[in-house]
Amino acid sequence: MPQRENASMIDGQGAALEKRRTINPILKLVLELGPLALFFIAYSRLGLFGATGVMMVSVVVTLGVSYALLRRIPIMPLVTAIIVVIFGSLTFFFHDETFIKMKPTALYLLFGGALLGGLAFDRPLLPILFDGALNVTPEGWRKLTWRWAFFFVALALLNEIVWRTQTTSFWVGFKTFGIMPLTILFALAQAPLVVRYEAKDDERNEAL
Repeated sequence: MPQRENASMIDGQGAALEKRRTINPILKLVLELGPLALFFIAYSRLGLFGATGVMMVSVVVTLGVSYALLRRIPIMPLVTAIIVVIFGSLTFFFHDETFIKMKPTALYLLFGGALLGGLAFDRPLLPILFDGALNVTPEGWRKLTWRWAFFFVALALLNEIVWRTQTTSFWVGFKTFGIMPLTILFALAQAPLVVRYEAKDDERNEAL
């Protein structure tokens, strides 16, 4: 019964995630948007290289705060910080702003590829990336995973188009005020699916 076992595994992961500590939603939003806001502010005063350094430091600080509050580090901020540090370091080492501009592309392709790879092995990874933020059935997770995977790939392509065809200032503005609103709108658009496939407590117990 592979599908039933997979359903039990996903629901088991969800139950385990629910027992973890959580952060106040407002504070969580501040931690997620803080490095991006500092990047934008620093760019206006220090230029792209200075802003890159500020972002590298801020994502590491954010991870430290998250760990202090949760006693763990959520996977998505961790992966994001790693990519920021890698591409930021390449930017300074080669003194080439191309690397930091390609950072979003690499990050979104990594997320999208990981989600598609998980689906290929019938192991949706979105519950792990979302860190227990949603409570839906295994079928709901699979549908959401497909949607988010293609959305991440679309963001990667959009970033490539913008940084290759527009000025650095325009790209910074797009990165700060374009990607996040697009992500929020896309997430809100998934609300009907989330409601439709909302997992009930008795359904989880039956699966287990």
